[in-house]
Amino acid sequence: MLIRVSCAIKEEKLQADLKDRLSELDVQLIFTQESKMSWQELARSCADIFIISKALIPKPIESSIFILNNLPEKPITVVLHDLESSEEHAILLASGVDVVLYSGISFDSLSEAIESIIESRRQFHYMERFDQRGRFQPRLNDFISNSREMQIFLDETQQVVSSDSSLLLLGETGVGKEHLSKAIHAESHRSSGPFIAINMAAIPEQLMESELFGHEQGAFTGAVRSRRGAFEMAHQGTLFLDEIGEMSLQTQSKLLRVLQDFEFVPVGGEKPVWVDVRIIAATNKNLEEEIEKGNFRKDLYYRLSVITLTLPPLRKRSEDIPSMANHFLNLFTKKVGKEINRFSQLAMEALCNYSWPGNIRELMNVIERAVLLCKSDRISIENLPTTLHLNPLSLSSLLNSDDFDSSTWGNKTLPELKAEIIKEIEKKYLKMILQKTCGNLGETARIAGIHPRGLYGKMKALGLDKSGFKSNYN
Repeated sequence: MLIRVSCAIKEEKLQADLKDRLSELDVQLIFTQESKMSWQELARSCADIFIISKALIPKPIESSIFILNNLPEKPITVVLHDLESSEEHAILLASGVDVVLYSGISFDSLSEAIESIIESRRQFHYMERFDQRGRFQPRLNDFISNSREMQIFLDETQQVVSSDSSLLLLGETGVGKEHLSKAIHAESHRSSGPFIAINMAAIPEQLMESELFGHEQGAFTGAVRSRRGAFEMAHQGTLFLDEIGEMSLQTQSKLLRVLQDFEFVPVGGEKPVWVDVRIIAATNKNLEEEIEKGNFRKDLYYRLSVITLTLPPLRKRSEDIPSMANHFLNLFTKKVGKEINRFSQLAMEALCNYSWPGNIRELMNVIERAVLLCKSDRISIENLPTTLHLNPLSLSSLLNSDDFDSSTWGNKTLPELKAEIIKEIEKKYLKMILQKTCGNLGETARIAGIHPRGLYGKMKALGLDKSGFKSNYN
């Protein structure tokens, strides 16, 4: 994060000297003129560190310092006192001031003390990035896989980890793009910096510029205090822009301008702010198709896709399902306090044979649901959603039908054959339900036990059109 230092210093020479000295550091400086100084405005500057002359603190001092100490940034308050009095300094410390410095000491000594405080603030942000168990960011070995396709993907990923180039992650919903971006950050030389994630689809258009670039106090109605944007918070780290394909063309234009030289002006601000940030963007859309439709800027696409990686969907690496299922089982049994240690053979076969349109996220949800429903020490087929159940009679009749020529099976791998069989079963099942509901997608999704969006995706993949089932209406 870019450290903000807000200064209200009475002595003009000291203020000028500090401005010159601190400008050499990687910080954002805010200097308040005494004649325009308002304590409330100072408090709303969103600063990490306040450097204030004692003479400029409104009385009662305890109340003024209390305002600063209760800001959401948890700032460090440094007071410059023109008297070298231990008694006076002790009174200020008792009122809540973090550091008291005698302004009469040599300028080099004063500067070194302030630089030390700035560095301690950086360490404060560093420690905040650990979770309650002391674990750091995800790692690439979280993605260890038995799938050849995934192993190739991980080899490509490992080659670009150390780069500062923009990275575009492609893949279906739920494949783990954000988790991968955190792992790339944690393995890179930026791991000691912050990782900031923004979902572009979840932010209203009118708030997007403020969310990305921040705003100054009074920039618009309701802006009662300054606010940092995502770029400033990600300084010396990584900014993850999820659902990049959902951005409006107007926002794309503003983002492109910042990505050219990583300099921006906050909303309502005057001075440009420069940041050092690596951009990782992600989308489940085909951006080249979106460019042809006029929905995405070609120049922004080229700026973001210096390196492009595509995460394989879970159905293309079914070899990993047993280990992932057991990992999630262990995770959720600890979470809910149950002793469940395995899956039944039928349950594991059902998990491995399912096509997983929702990918890893759907697998996690299915395992969590199964753990909550399970009443024994193992997950059985009955604990899984009905969409994962295979009817042996239907499967037998399907395999004996003309849809599958067993003489060609020897030319396929087992995963390829599984995928082909499951795809045909899903198609026949959905045809049956669509005929029953006369093409009503909401009712079909309810009976099938899947989300309507998942149903729509499946129908599109299987070449099914609801209009072909509406003729059954009376």
